[in-house]
Amino acid sequence: MNKQKKDFSDDIIQLSHGDGGIKSAQLINDLLLDYIGNDILQKLEDSAVLRLDNSKSLAFTTDSFVVNPIFFPGGDIGKLSICGTVNDLATSGCKPLALSLSFILEEGFPVPDFKKILTSISEMLGETGLNIITGDTKVVDKGSVDKIFINTAGIGIVDNNYQINPNKIKPGDKIIINGTIADHGLAILSQRKEFNFKTDIISDCAPLYDLVREMISVSDQIHALRDATRGGLATVLFEIARNSGLDINLSQESVPLQKQARGICEFLGMDPLYIANEGKMVVFVGKDDADKVVEVMRSNKYGKESAIIGEVSKEGKGIVVLKTDIGTERLLDLHYSEQLPRIC
Repeated sequence: MNKQKKDFSDDIIQLSHGDGGIKSAQLINDLLLDYIGNDILQKLEDSAVLRLDNSKSLAFTTDSFVVNPIFFPGGDIGKLSICGTVNDLATSGCKPLALSLSFILEEGFPVPDFKKILTSISEMLGETGLNIITGDTKVVDKGSVDKIFINTAGIGIVDNNYQINPNKIKPGDKIIINGTIADHGLAILSQRKEFNFKTDIISDCAPLYDLVREMISVSDQIHALRDATRGGLATVLFEIARNSGLDINLSQESVPLQKQARGICEFLGMDPLYIANEGKMVVFVGKDDADKVVEVMRSNKYGKESAIIGEVSKEGKGIVVLKTDIGTERLLDLHYSEQLPRIC
């Protein structure tokens, strides 16, 4: 007998179905998982971990990049594709091994722009020590794609003696982030034609495997890692709280945020907690190891502004409570739709 499919209420796919908010969750949970879900996919982790033997497991991830504009302060779609894939692998604590890279190019796309993107990719491969070992290129009619889309996949090896998994999160764990939030989303926004404002903010796009490796070297109490991309910090914490059934307390005062970013968000009526990042890792670590993990993170060039921003409080309703700068409390939930679509 065929399984009864869930009722997916929308008749057409909307832009908001891909932005990390409530509509994205509905698309994934009520449609995609209903048709192709399995025990591994249901976990919805940044990378899947497949056991090879008693000592090693394989981490595997894939991603697609459709950022608009393709060039932005601090990076471009090429740099973004490598960093995003490496960071998804890093959330499993694995050692990345190799990547795949595929392009969908629009007819008429300027070759000089493509060379710039390939240069950025080459530079990131040099920094990470990784290679592209397979790929594909397609060219489509003008208007069939917006300039260039990139798809990647990555594989890595996980030591089974040190497993990082959200199921290991427990009350008392401290929550750490490795620097200021909202930089990537605001850098993208500043280049959009409808805004086009001047700012010194640049994208935080960066590969974070070395940072994670250094954290693991000083602590065996790192319970979970999450790459705070679409939907920002608030969405990451909401999903972990909901899935774990644990309540989370977040301190607004402790969350690193550039003064300029705060001003832009206040002027535009945006919430930086929900703005995407591309070089920020959210870390859940046992309270006894939190200080030394922060210390080693601050010694890395991608973690100089690392800070403890909250803690896992108790088993409860799986909620995130933000203590605001003025001392009030606010519940964080999923946004109906992302404030900034096509940011990665």
